[in-house]
Amino acid sequence: MKETGQDPHAWFDGEAGPVVRPYAMTRGRTESGSRHRLDLIALVVPEPAAGESGLDRNLSPEHLDIVERCSEAPQSIAELASGLDLPVGVIRVLVGDLLDDELVHVTRPVPPAELPDVNILREVINGLRAL
Repeated sequence: MKETGQDPHAWFDGEAGPVVRPYAMTRGRTESGSRHRLDLIALVVPEPAAGESGLDRNLSPEHLDIVERCSEAPQSIAELASGLDLPVGVIRVLVGDLLDDELVHVTRPVPPAELPDVNILREVINGLRAL
């Protein structure tokens, strides 16, 4: 065995990544119980009930991390994944759990089909200028 200067009985390598695998955090689920569509830019905002002190007994540490980060400022799914160093799929499942428990709500981006047409806006501006 090559001598590396580390404790030979150490079982954890800091460069190996997280000890708990993502599928263990979601209990093997790839989707939450209900079908929430969570875009990468959907903002997660905590509900007032998320501030209750008894929550830490019912939620996993990852759920609590999400609620805590969002209570400071609304966070997108992508920001949560990056900040917590977890895959987006895991964040979607965990946020879905929080949605099911009514501890957060999500503001979804406006679909492009519902945005006003640029040509109509230009005509309105031209009409206002003509007044």
